[in-house]
Amino acid sequence: MTTRPVRQVLPLVGGTRPDDVARLHRALVDAAARPGPLLLPVAPGEDPAGTLALIEEAARPDLAERADVLLRTSGSTTGTGSLIAMSAGALLASAHATHARLGGPGAWVLALPAHHVAGLQVLLRSVVAGTRPLVLDTSDGFDPEALADLLQGARAPGDGGPRLYLSLVPTQLRRCLDSPRASSALARCATVLVGGAATGADLLARARGCGVPVVTTYGMSETGGGCVYDGVALDGVGVRIEDPDADGTGRVVLTGPVLAEGHLLAPAGTTTSFRPASGGAPRAVVTADRGRLESGRLTVLGRLDDVIVTGGVKVEPREVEEVMTRLPGVAQACVVGVPDEQWGSAVVAVVVAHDGQQVEAGALRAAARARLDGAHAPKEVVVVGSLPERGPGKTDRRAVARLAAGARAGGER
Repeated sequence: MTTRPVRQVLPLVGGTRPDDVARLHRALVDAAARPGPLLLPVAPGEDPAGTLALIEEAARPDLAERADVLLRTSGSTTGTGSLIAMSAGALLASAHATHARLGGPGAWVLALPAHHVAGLQVLLRSVVAGTRPLVLDTSDGFDPEALADLLQGARAPGDGGPRLYLSLVPTQLRRCLDSPRASSALARCATVLVGGAATGADLLARARGCGVPVVTTYGMSETGGGCVYDGVALDGVGVRIEDPDADGTGRVVLTGPVLAEGHLLAPAGTTTSFRPASGGAPRAVVTADRGRLESGRLTVLGRLDDVIVTGGVKVEPREVEEVMTRLPGVAQACVVGVPDEQWGSAVVAVVVAHDGQQVEAGALRAAARARLDGAHAPKEVVVVGSLPERGPGKTDRRAVARLAAGARAGGER
């Protein structure tokens, strides 16, 4: 089958290097004003030739005509990211809705790679606000002290400056709270958005105890980034639960003007899909996430395929992870199922200690068993220096599962 060539695609380097960010920001200003080439943000050092070739071969002309930006997902479940076709209108709708929820436009701090949706939205919100983004170069790693310098050097509203907004992933927030200077600097912000991965209740309580105005976000590349803040959908965004069970838990479905046009490229196993408008129902993104709605507030419980069935009992990894991260010395935890002849799947917790602290796997396992029933208590605890990631702040659960299986097979504790 031959498709007509897609219109010009313009690769632009994302990341956080100031010169690269400035070029991408200017291109987004142009895209917001008038149709132009399809913008393809890419990672620093990446050769976009392979992606461009795939676009030529597999592009849907109808999507290409309606899109302004091509975004890749992290691929944390399938192992290979999708390519999302986004319109400037959808991205700008998200930016306007964010400002409406937070109390008005302001100056945004970029501490996330601009080629991922969360970082790109920081730039789009700056376009809408008419402000220049404050850029923290994380090319050599995220430095909480450098972020503190940047925030403390910015003019606050009381000094005649705009409201300060910042977007972080949970790992960055945790590292900032470990630094007195950084946690104090975060308190200067009007809002600190935290998303990209589940944020534990203890971490949120710790941040708020330091005066940091944190707001959790839920969304994905297919929705132009976060579209549910602290469990409440942004204006214009619809949330419903499909096929709920007796507890009201089911698949999360999202609608509204922030949706992408569709998948320009979607590898086999892509679990998030677009549903066309039909029978009076609006076009929707059917997510791979489980959640429930209570009094209009969404609680996301995890991905549908993350549930572990062990000995016939369904275990929500997030529930076990929250218990593990409350144990002394534990900074992060990822709970996965590992094939087991007796149980079908064995619950294994892979944990990371707080900086400068040491934890012992056996002691953590015993402490977890004292707090959890037999099915939920980890059969093994594996201590690692860091959790593998795919995309900013997103734990690569496939890699964690491989690590856990290897450790269990090798008899490591």
